[in-house]
Amino acid sequence: MEEKEHEHKHHSEHEHKVHHAAKHTSPKKSNTWMWVSAALAVILIISIFTSGFSSLSGKSKDKAGEEALKYINENLLSGGTTATLKEIKSEGDMYVLTLDIQGSEFDSYLTKDGKMLFPQAIDLTETVDTAAQQTPQQAAEPPKSDKPVVEAFVMSHCPYGTQIEKGLIPVAELLRDKIDFNIKFVYYAMHGEKEVKEQLNQYCIEKEQNTNFIPYLKCFLEAGDGEACLTEAKIDTAKLKTCADAADKQFEITKNLEDEASWLSGRFPLFNINKAENEKYGIGGSPSLVINGEEVSSSRDSASLLKTICNSFNKAPSECEQELSAASPSAGFGMEATGAATATGSCG
Repeated sequence: MEEKEHEHKHHSEHEHKVHHAAKHTSPKKSNTWMWVSAALAVILIISIFTSGFSSLSGKSKDKAGEEALKYINENLLSGGTTATLKEIKSEGDMYVLTLDIQGSEFDSYLTKDGKMLFPQAIDLTETVDTAAQQTPQQAAEPPKSDKPVVEAFVMSHCPYGTQIEKGLIPVAELLRDKIDFNIKFVYYAMHGEKEVKEQLNQYCIEKEQNTNFIPYLKCFLEAGDGEACLTEAKIDTAKLKTCADAADKQFEITKNLEDEASWLSGRFPLFNINKAENEKYGIGGSPSLVINGEEVSSSRDSASLLKTICNSFNKAPSECEQELSAASPSAGFGMEATGAATATGSCG
């Protein structure tokens, strides 16, 4: 669902290796220097300055990879999330580790003495457009309106996109027609063909079978089983196919999926359904929350999201006085909560 690479000259073509796949430069902002998980970032910094990986010194690359993976899973990841080591190879004075977390890959670099782990590599031979990499500050409170427009930009299989969706659903169910609520999609897909197809379905369900969209989304967020959820949410599959076929042609979804030359950084198929909004708001990753035309920051629990959205009303309705859960939804699929509210973690 994306255009040819020459039509995206404003995007960086340099591949930034980062958590949950790769960083990129968006029209208005870049996440080049941001790790998806705050906990991961903190521990990695500690590792660098305290030689947290010193026990790997003198080990072969296979042994170093095994012990680094053990350290990551035991100390950096939580909530049942685990990483697997897909590959480790020698590159100059470093080992390159390709890790898989919940179906997505990212590369990290480990010094051969095992003492330092680096989250990304920067190509020093490439000229960087520093103006394009400026990150606009997110508003603490959104602009106000009588009927707030709430747009959540996600990737359907991004664990942090699913996290904010789980937080938003109770808010959308509570406020109902008092807000204009929409799930939209980041302009590229990081999780392969399954994500491209799922997003196409979700776009059509929200557009043409809107009363069934929230029930479908709630089902999908349980286990990521879109096929089963079509039945559970009573989706008209014939109507869905007609819409999906038309959208596929209009936005060149399959065409861009199959044309790897058009992929962002050569790795991620473009997804143009919400291209205009992505460019307008400078969307750079999943999730991004936009209220009344301005990207805002909020924790992803329902209580925080309700407060953020209610602050965007000229006159808040009585529903804003109700209490919703302040427990942060888990990242990924499954409806369990993890505890304290958080706004950390992103794909992109």
